[in-house]
Amino acid sequence: MLFEEANDILGFDISSIMFDGSAEDLKQTNVTQPAVFLHSVILFLINEDFKPDMVAGHSLGEFSALVANGTLTFQDALRLVSIRANAMQKACELAPSTMAAILNLDDAIVEEICSSIKDEVVVPANYNCPGQIVISGTMKGIEIACEKMKNANAKRTLILPVGGAFHSPLMEPARKELQEAIENIQFAKPKYPIYQNVNATAVFDENEIKKNLISQLTASVRWTQSVLKMIDDGATHFTEVGPGKVLQGLVLKINKTMSVDGVS
Repeated sequence: MLFEEANDILGFDISSIMFDGSAEDLKQTNVTQPAVFLHSVILFLINEDFKPDMVAGHSLGEFSALVANGTLTFQDALRLVSIRANAMQKACELAPSTMAAILNLDDAIVEEICSSIKDEVVVPANYNCPGQIVISGTMKGIEIACEKMKNANAKRTLILPVGGAFHSPLMEPARKELQEAIENIQFAKPKYPIYQNVNATAVFDENEIKKNLISQLTASVRWTQSVLKMIDDGATHFTEVGPGKVLQGLVLKINKTMSVDGVS
């Protein structure tokens, strides 16, 4: 039923691609983000006994989290995810840009190096866990930053196989397009707080959630800070809903005493 609704909303047969398509089919821009969203949200919705005390999502996952806490309907969130994916692709095509993972370097040093590069765009994009930050920016800016990070004794700098500089000012055209769509959708009062990427703190107000979701495309994903704040607010067990175990691993790197599991 939900897959049939998704096919209607997206205007193509995503369910067939997800179940029978090739890896190449799944890499298409208009497919990847909706497919990940559908995988996560449908897993959540069919596990009716799963009642979290708080939710969070990493980048795209924030849309799934907003369905889980009742702020967005499945249908509205899927429409936004589709608009987001296509808007991001268009923004990527405007200027050559990329991202790079920086390993084993203090956050403050990464931030300082990024801000020292004046003629190019380079910013911290994802604070994934202590010792793992992803930076985002122009091709030349990322090359300069990686060299500086190596000189500052980063264990490794790795250019990522992505199509653009996500969570950076270079996503501004996509942010504007997504903003228009978000402002035309009714957000409900959340059942439980969401710890959003932009501010890494519990948010209960639907208007603030909306504002933070708009800002997310050009702002850093503060995942480390979000997990630490959730733990500070009483979280002891984290369940990752969706494909893979990446977030479980990040939570344990942030605090190894946590209990983690996954539904996938």
